Amino acid sequence: MAILRAKDIRGMSDKDLDKQLKDLRNDLLKQHAISATGGAPENPGRIRELRRTIARILTIRKEKKEEKQ
Repeated sequence: MAILRAKDIRGMSDKDLDKQLKDLRNDLLKQHAISATGGAPENPGRIRELRRTIARILTIRKEKKEEKQ
């Protein structure tokens, strides 16, 4: 799954954002499980990228919510 930038996220609908957020959180959970069991992740920087992308989505969702009010 590609890492999303703010410009891409702002162009998505709320339904798409929810789906992306769910997928990213599942991927993050898998990556944490791999590292917790002592395995070497394929891409060590992936966890950080996933966390940042999740934060971007949550931030933009909050901005959109505040604009509507």
